[in-house]
Amino acid sequence: MRTIFSSEQIAKLEQNPCVFRCSQRFIHYTYEFKKRALDLYFQGINPDEIWKQAGFDIGMWKKGYCRYTLKDWRRMVKKGGLESLTKPPGVQADGGYKRARSPETDRVRRLELQVKYLEKENGFLAKLRAKRAESNSGRGTNTGLSES
Repeated sequence: MRTIFSSEQIAKLEQNPCVFRCSQRFIHYTYEFKKRALDLYFQGINPDEIWKQAGFDIGMWKKGYCRYTLKDWRRMVKKGGLESLTKPPGVQADGGYKRARSPETDRVRRLELQVKYLEKENGFLAKLRAKRAESNSGRGTNTGLSES
């Protein structure tokens, strides 16, 4: 049975620059991550460790997910070369198309998500600074006690 991701998990996954897109049931990784993960795997790095280094919480997947995902990618590379990793989600191995995207579209989408994340982060930090300034301004003022 597949892992079903909550909306919070999806939001967290989409913040990771290694994720192109995510839904309740699927994670679509960027070409760069797939290639790097395979390189690290061939250098002898444990699949779970590769995902951890990329900033993922591997506890959200079933045991063996990372290993089996790399196995699928190795099979794709063996069958169609590294170019097969650039095939975006929806492009079938037999050449049929559900929906086609170029690697450039993948890159643009990832950068758009990164900008959206950074904008939200900046908004959060601005609110935090405002709260701190508000609480700091109240510290040095008169507390209402009279000097009699």
